[in-house]
Amino acid sequence: MAVQNGKDLLIKVDMVGDGQFVTLAGLRATRISLNAETVDVTSLESAGGWRELLAGAGVKTAAVSGSGVFRDATTDARARQIFFDAEMPRFQVVVPSFGVIQGMFQITSIEYAGSHNGEATFEMSLASAGALSFTAL
Repeated sequence: MAVQNGKDLLIKVDMVGDGQFVTLAGLRATRISLNAETVDVTSLESAGGWRELLAGAGVKTAAVSGSGVFRDATTDARARQIFFDAEMPRFQVVVPSFGVIQGMFQITSIEYAGSHNGEATFEMSLASAGALSFTAL
């Protein structure tokens, strides 16, 4: 993957469940973390005493986070509604020159901050809530 602009990593949400994804406005920094737990099946008979893992087992998770400023009243209100209603809509995470990760996520935290001489900011975290798909770009 070649060098990319950080601003090109986007978090999008299906606003009303119609398959149309809208970028969450105002995000300045975004991050996605993909994880897979391992299942250790090592025994006394493992070759050379090396650890053995069970292929295809374990829990897969994705965590997404973003921070930024308020720019778009519609997407800001939708993010708050998703959190307070404990909804799990479909999101897309667009990683430039890599692909699009899509699936259901729950917003697990929203933090608001601001100083008297600066803009109001927010941070948001999401956790995967089902199977995710990946489409290469």
